[in-house]
Amino acid sequence: MDNVTHSLTGLALARAGLDRFAPHATLLLLLSANAPDSDILALTRGQLAYFEAHRGYTHSFLLLPVMAAACVLAVAAIYRRKLPWLRAWGVCCVGVASHLLLDWTNSYGIRLFIPFSSQWFHLDLNPLYDGTILTVLVLAALWPLFSKLVNSEIGARAGAGRGSAVFALTFFVLFDAGRAMLHGRALAQLQARLYDGMPPISAAALPEFNPLRWRGVVETTRTYLLMPVDVLSEIDPENAAVFYKPPVTRFLENAKATEPFRYFLYFARFPVWSEEPVIWKQSEGKRLELTDLRFGAPHAGIFHCIAVENGSGEVIESRFTYGSGRELGRSDAVAGPSQN
Repeated sequence: MDNVTHSLTGLALARAGLDRFAPHATLLLLLSANAPDSDILALTRGQLAYFEAHRGYTHSFLLLPVMAAACVLAVAAIYRRKLPWLRAWGVCCVGVASHLLLDWTNSYGIRLFIPFSSQWFHLDLNPLYDGTILTVLVLAALWPLFSKLVNSEIGARAGAGRGSAVFALTFFVLFDAGRAMLHGRALAQLQARLYDGMPPISAAALPEFNPLRWRGVVETTRTYLLMPVDVLSEIDPENAAVFYKPPVTRFLENAKATEPFRYFLYFARFPVWSEEPVIWKQSEGKRLELTDLRFGAPHAGIFHCIAVENGSGEVIESRFTYGSGRELGRSDAVAGPSQN
């Protein structure tokens, strides 16, 4: 989830009652609810380094207590006072755990057991940014201010926002429980059909803003299919966007051997390739593009790997980008007709 949602969740946890357990609990929870995203420091070494580090060690159960301890030390340093160590550390453990739980709910995934297991875990319940959840958390955060203004007019005592915080957290849980039920229905629709006369190898229902609508992705032996899924109606595979799996060629194998493509293939759940001929310094070559249907399609969306190879299959350039990658690998090449 986004860091605003993480921060507001930490604030709600504090106001819901955790602020009773340790001094400066609100700051402790705000820091710990965002602490796992300290892996952004890897961005100083480039986009690929950050991509490889993100949602890795700092998002694992192994480092959860360490991240919590670091937050306690930071708050103690800010206020230059000794905190009740065990209680403050326990509060921060809750904050870090809330971050891991929220990241688990979306399609990007999280590696909870690294370094013992590199498996990604995805619940596919929430998009990276969920407007409904964010709105409820913002209203809960602002409610004490609004209540204070109203109560000052009538001379009543303003509340601390405990009720609104409990409501927001309860809504969050119930909302995701409802999404889980609808997600199950959407996934069941995808898995119940035959594609190319065979059941799917794998399928996923990816979240949209509207909980009734999902993006269905299906893998078959020859293709990946991308289609809308409405849990209130039947899906129609005839309207699916079809992406064919490429044949194994030396160009493909050489691109796979580079670091950006090697890591991306580990990360991707639905890898889609695009290939087009290019003229590289007066000789024929190939431009290969790899993306994941969770986040885009060839030449569109986010998270792309681009490789340019000469006519001998030698990799001239291999890069990862968070953007669409549409312009990468074209500065010194003349493109021919594209192929999927």
